[in-house]
Amino acid sequence: MPSKIPKPQDPAALSRRSLLRTGAAGAAASLVPLSALAQTAGPTAAGSSKGTEHWAVKETGADRVRLYLWRKPAVTASGSAVKGTIIFVHGSSMASTPSFDLQVPGQPEYSVMDWFAARGYDTWCVDMEGYGKSDKKRAINSDISTGADDIAAAARYIKGLTGAGKFLLYGISSGSLRVALFAQRQPELVERIVLDAFVWTGEGSRTLEQRRKRLAEYEASNRRKISRQTVHNIFTRDHPDTADMAVVDVFADAVLALDDSVPTGTYVDMSKNLPIVDPLRIAAPTLILRGQYDGIAAFEDITSFFIKLPNSDKQLVVMAGIAHSSLHEKNHLLVNHAMHAFFTQPAPVYRG
Repeated sequence: MPSKIPKPQDPAALSRRSLLRTGAAGAAASLVPLSALAQTAGPTAAGSSKGTEHWAVKETGADRVRLYLWRKPAVTASGSAVKGTIIFVHGSSMASTPSFDLQVPGQPEYSVMDWFAARGYDTWCVDMEGYGKSDKKRAINSDISTGADDIAAAARYIKGLTGAGKFLLYGISSGSLRVALFAQRQPELVERIVLDAFVWTGEGSRTLEQRRKRLAEYEASNRRKISRQTVHNIFTRDHPDTADMAVVDVFADAVLALDDSVPTGTYVDMSKNLPIVDPLRIAAPTLILRGQYDGIAAFEDITSFFIKLPNSDKQLVVMAGIAHSSLHEKNHLLVNHAMHAFFTQPAPVYRG
């Protein structure tokens, strides 16, 4: 059964439009008011938060790029404050809603957005340019830098809509590189970041070593085909049996309902252009998550990055029994637990 993902309405058909434009790293976000949203969906599972579709507009040169955002608001008692605003950022081979709001029959905890919304967080995810329901019209390969601009546009939109001051951000795989680069560029918008399945220089990465053999192919085209086998390989290449393949099939259905190809930019960057982020320029408190069997995130590579982070409020957590795609594996609740603990830890009373 595929994830329940609502169909977007053409923003040109929306009435009573009000636009708010603010600059961010060469991009600007346009704000569509809540009253003019497209379809409202849900709840998608028993007790889950209702979802709403949103659109940010990234302006870059003469182009206005529509970016799709999906929101699951906090489930709170009347009068209770929202505990924080989370932006989830997806990886190289799939859009955002399958990654973060996957609806698995009988297993609602696979939606990390529902899990955090139930604990009082305003949760958002965004399709990077070239993925899912976001625009695919520009002749670009949507590299990591482009993705950091997309996060900036999404953050400005959410800030304008909700008044959120700073954001909690989670990125997985190439999404963690996008998050790290965004945090490096715009620290004023960042409260805390979580980098899952992260890679810094790529040294020691088995998967990237194999990917480099196809670099010429990725550089020759802005997009690459994906299939059910592509999704299956994500869960079988590192270590057998870390994921329930019935869940993987639900995930594959949701991924392929949105895309039959994805941009090549992150593959090119991770095969050729690392390092892309400078740990010395990341001021935010940082949690790095690494699955025990992850074939991309080499342990020595991420520990070298971790040591250089200047903020002493930092953690590195190794998650037992997990490979690369942590949120859809059998031990996925380890991710939620580590992230929730990081977001809720008390502020230090002494810093020396």
